[in-house]
Amino acid sequence: MAAATALTVVLALLAVFQLALALGAPLGRFAWGGAHRVLPTTLRIGSLVSIVIYTVIAVLALDRVGLIDVVPDAVAAVGMWVVFGYFVIGIVMNAISRSKPERVTMTPVVAVLALLSLLVALS
Repeated sequence: MAAATALTVVLALLAVFQLALALGAPLGRFAWGGAHRVLPTTLRIGSLVSIVIYTVIAVLALDRVGLIDVVPDAVAAVGMWVVFGYFVIGIVMNAISRSKPERVTMTPVVAVLALLSLLVALS
């Protein structure tokens, strides 16, 4: 349960970050390859989509550990393994980013998300 809660908290913080990006905050060097200080419209939309994805992941995690009951148990179980794989890919993608701020900041964040999602998947 602690891993699911921690995962949800980190995702909520990332959602706030993505919302700031979508609203035009000059933080683009930390996301989406770091090519833009202020994101163009297409990447702002991507940031909003990310918030939706983070919400789905949080629901799956909280459902998996029994804090909520929204999806069938099998969906939560398989879904968390998919989430773990998604974050493992995210580690690689952030690690090879051309943006040093993104590499240095987001690679460890996504590594923590991968670890937490693994713990939830194993629960």
